[in-house]
Amino acid sequence: MNKLNNKLRDFYILWSTQSLSQLGSAMTAFALTLWLFDKTGSALSTAGLRICTYTPYILMSIFAGALTDKFDKKRTMLVCDLLAALTTIMVLVLYKTDTLAVWHLYLINAVSGLMNTVQQPASEVAFTMVIPKEYYQKTSGLQSLSRSLIQIGNPLIAAAIYSLSGLDAVIGVDLITFSIAFIALAIFIKIPDIPDSDKNERNVLSLAKEGLSYLKGNPMILYVILFMAGVNFVASAFDAALPAMIKPNPRGGDFILGVVTACSGVAMIAGSLLVTILPKPKNRVRVIYLSMLFSLATENYLLALTRNPIMWCISQILGWIFVPVMAANQNVIMRNSIPARLQGRVYACRNTLQFFTIPLGLLFGGAMVDHVCEPLMSEASGTMVFLFGSGKGSGAALMLFILGIMGTVMCLVFGNKLKKYSYTD
Repeated sequence: MNKLNNKLRDFYILWSTQSLSQLGSAMTAFALTLWLFDKTGSALSTAGLRICTYTPYILMSIFAGALTDKFDKKRTMLVCDLLAALTTIMVLVLYKTDTLAVWHLYLINAVSGLMNTVQQPASEVAFTMVIPKEYYQKTSGLQSLSRSLIQIGNPLIAAAIYSLSGLDAVIGVDLITFSIAFIALAIFIKIPDIPDSDKNERNVLSLAKEGLSYLKGNPMILYVILFMAGVNFVASAFDAALPAMIKPNPRGGDFILGVVTACSGVAMIAGSLLVTILPKPKNRVRVIYLSMLFSLATENYLLALTRNPIMWCISQILGWIFVPVMAANQNVIMRNSIPARLQGRVYACRNTLQFFTIPLGLLFGGAMVDHVCEPLMSEASGTMVFLFGSGKGSGAALMLFILGIMGTVMCLVFGNKLKKYSYTD
């Protein structure tokens, strides 16, 4: 046991402190969503926060990944974290001076997203370098576990602190967790150099092209990424619709939204624990496809057709329990398949291709709820009211049902493509 702990010492420190900082950031993001929905009452305006975060992430990821392959990973992470923290401080100052406006949040989220664009591939490579290869599946499960705990904790803690003490208190907690992670990375973590790296030999554009060429020459990885892009489109449209369904519902509100959101984290904990104890699957690609088919073919329909908070929670659990299984299997495929010296640029290309659908999905989901589904349900009667309810929020329920159909069809179509690929390590 001591031998295991020594091998994974740097991983445990990096994972625990970065996860704590991610919890603080997620709390601030959730509190800002509550603040903005209270101000505007619009699903599209709250979706705009994440759109502004993801747009620079998608547009610049390919070049950012090439940059991280050229520069020291630890310094890159520290600089990006510090600049992102400064944007959080800016939100706090604007809020305390009573000058915080919607456009401020959009601009600040765009800057924060740009920092994350550079930091994320550097972080992926850093974890690869501090984890022995034989522990990839175990540590992937632990990373999924921490994401699950964040998913549970951030809405509940953020909603409670926001209700009791306001947005500034939530931001204060975020800055404390950032400080802990920053100090731990700066002082206690040593990230090994990458063998045969290209730090100064070629320009960024050349390195970026190499990442794209790698994916083009590895169609199995490319198809998995494109499949996940489709999943992300449906999931992000879902994220735009869910608050619009629960917040105005007579049986909903801020606290219930926090509880329902936290249930996805409970499910991810269960899924993460499964990942750490399950044997290697015979075909990791098949596991990815089937887990997402189950998720998208259950959660959306149940949420759309029920009006009971307990059923909403059950729906979230069913929708999220196999997400860590999917994530761990994709993670293992990529870490085993991609040489460490290429991982920054390939992960960055993955980010662009896999996540470009997120702002599109948020825009689609928010616009559909505000301008199509809610107006339609305000004049509906008979079967439509029986299925999706009435009043504000019923249009969002209709949108969730539409997303259930879209997700099921998308999984079946991509499933045909993925069936010919197999991966066992």
